[in-house]
Amino acid sequence: MKTIYFSKYQGTGNDFVMLNNMNGEYDFINEKHVQLLCNRRFGIGGDGLIKINRSSKSAFEVDYFNSDGSKSFCGNGARCSLAFSESIGIHILDVEFSAIDGLHRGGKVRDLYWVEMLPVKNIEKDLENYILNTGSPHYVHFCDDVKKEDIVLYGKQVRYSERFKTEGINVNISQVTGNGLKIRTYERGVEDETLSCGTGATACALAYAVKENMNGHHEIDVDVEGGKLKVSFAGSSSEGFDNIRLIGPAQLVFEGEFYLD
Repeated sequence: MKTIYFSKYQGTGNDFVMLNNMNGEYDFINEKHVQLLCNRRFGIGGDGLIKINRSSKSAFEVDYFNSDGSKSFCGNGARCSLAFSESIGIHILDVEFSAIDGLHRGGKVRDLYWVEMLPVKNIEKDLENYILNTGSPHYVHFCDDVKKEDIVLYGKQVRYSERFKTEGINVNISQVTGNGLKIRTYERGVEDETLSCGTGATACALAYAVKENMNGHHEIDVDVEGGKLKVSFAGSSSEGFDNIRLIGPAQLVFEGEFYLD
């Protein structure tokens, strides 16, 4: 029997099992372990699991797993990783870390954690919808009222459509408000609605910029089901976007031990 020492973090309702793997003691964790640990009835429960690994390229590596054991980049997971890394003694006020899609910068301003996303140059328009990759692939649909939409039904229809069924895609519905955007997200790998999705919030903000033909530097408030995020970026719909930052809170929920057979 192996003992897992974990911390549980959440960022606007997106929750993660966090493991300090700087010394490699959790290298053995596999897909089945991730599925068990993220299970909300038989495990700890979470939208994903993150191992903080030692890295030769940066201060640390964010090794992210969806709850089904698949791997991707996760914006809220990266922000929670900064908060967790801070708790284990890593200096994170302005730091470079590694992830599945490359090197990222991240940091903390007052009580908010930010992560810089990789540049986004290609945004495809599909009728009135948008397809783009912000570390994970996203499909963005604008609607009049996100509360009236069945995000799970709509999300499954898109995610399991002929085009996307093999690799999967995250599906967002987005509503333009006087203060920014309201969004809801169906996440592949979780295969359900989540209370927040950082790469989804980023995708919706950039899709909105393309929709409105915005140029220059902007910061957009994004209301997710679990709280509030900000997305800042620079660029244009024709040239693409860079200096993209996802900004929001990250919080320790609890810590504990779990025993694996």
